[in-house]
Amino acid sequence: MDGNITAGSGTFCDACTVRNRAICSDLTRDELGALNSIGRQRKLRAGEQLIWEGDEAVLVANVVEGLLKLSSSTSDGREQILGIAFPADFLGRPFGGSTPYGVEALTDAQVCVFQRKDFDRFAKEHPRLEHKLLERTLAELDQTRKWMLLLGRLNAEQKLASFLLQAADRASESGFFAGDGTSFDLQLSRQQIADILGLTIETVSRQMTKMKSQGLIDLPSRRTVTILDRSALEDRAE
Repeated sequence: MDGNITAGSGTFCDACTVRNRAICSDLTRDELGALNSIGRQRKLRAGEQLIWEGDEAVLVANVVEGLLKLSSSTSDGREQILGIAFPADFLGRPFGGSTPYGVEALTDAQVCVFQRKDFDRFAKEHPRLEHKLLERTLAELDQTRKWMLLLGRLNAEQKLASFLLQAADRASESGFFAGDGTSFDLQLSRQQIADILGLTIETVSRQMTKMKSQGLIDLPSRRTVTILDRSALEDRAE
């Protein structure tokens, strides 16, 4: 792991593309400098594991670039995807003993990593950061509820429509997707989308083609999506 991490520098926070949306957004410049001194940058390749489910919670991280998946294993060894982490999202369990889920890079990614004990101590000394942690925890709870509905109650068309709408919304927030929230680059293969949604690749391809033929979306390339009729897509997502 050490080979992928570079020491923090005084300029990293200044150049961070997600600084205004990340958990550290309310910190002063001096506070950012103090946080920067205990952080490290780490680059991940697609498929590389950042956090292992059930391990001692030794690190937390801010996502700077890329997409990562949060997952857990069922009793029979199957993978259950719990959600997707976008740029500016926070990963890990502060003030916790063990990690309740694994985190793996879906695409090449960059994260800002902190040793959990160092981060916990810093958070206790900076109430604004603790408040942000509470806000993120509540938002994560809401997202988890929506995700479980997405995977457990919706049919294939509703799942894909919901996923595309979420991707479009995060496009304008995260800066990871190319576009303004109407046209965007998913950066994910159809097989990855199928795995995320618990569908087959054939079902994903069939639904994509169906939505295109109905004028809901356009597919300029295999991984680029243009939403042509958001209202109709929202109706499909219900």
